[in-house]
Parts: sequence; C-alpha cells; structure tokens
Amino acid sequence: MNRRRVPRPLDGDAGQATAFVVVLLTGLLLLAGLVLDGGNALSARTRALDVAQSAARAGAQQLDLSLYRTTSQVRIDPEQAIRAAQAFLAAARVSGEVTATTVSVTVITHTATRTQLLQLVGVRTLHASATATAAPTPGSQP
Repeated sequence: MNRRRVPRPLDGDAGQATAFVVVLLTGLLLLAGLVLDGGNALSARTRALDVAQSAARAGAQQLDLSLYRTTSQVRIDPEQAIRAAQAFLAAARVSGEVTATTVSVTVITHTATRTQLLQLVGVRTLHASATATAAPTPGSQP
C-alpha cells in the first residue's frame, strides 16, 4: 500500500505573520499619532487665532479721543493700542508681536504644543502662529 505523505510547510515562512503585524501596528500607531497630535495642533492654532483677534480688537478700541472730540475723526492712538494688545496677550499667556498705526492694529501670536504620540518618532513639539488685524469702524449714534 502506498501512503501519501502530507507536504510540510516550508520552514522559510515561519514568522511572516508576526513581521506583518509589527509593521501594520507601527503604521496604525503613526496614524493615531497624526490624528491625535494633529488635532491638538489644530486646537492650539485656533486658540492662537482667537487670542490674536481679541488682542487686535482690544488695541483697536484705544482711540485718540481728543482728536475725535474736536474733529469727529476716528483714529487709533498707536501707543495705547500696543499697550492694550500686549496686556491682553500677557493675560492670555500667549507670546506675540503687536504693531499699530493710526488706522489698524496687527497682532501675531505664537504657540507651541507638545506632542503625545509623535514623540515616538522624534517630533516633540508642533508650532503654530496666527495673525489678526483690527480697525475701528465709525458707527451711527442712536
């Protein structure tokens, strides 16, 4: 009687599934890091923009009142505007630069966010900045 032998798997295939799983999990971990840390960076950028806009508005409210009272012209007092915007940035604990003219106030804010998962691949912080400009708009009196 002839018996058929069952072929044995080749020894060279042993462990291929493990290597595939390791590569797949590494890719998924990087993707999760991009999603998590990217979301945190986007949130930080949104906050930087919010603070920049608010600081610019605070500066644009600093009008030259003596000029307005005598000529009805709406102009910003640049020195007071810079001080007001810088005070707003300090209260919000955000670093930035402020420039002001008699017609507008511009604020640039900078933030740095520490990463959580992307630290595994050497990315420790993500930087973001935002710019906002505000100008006074004369309105009608009631």
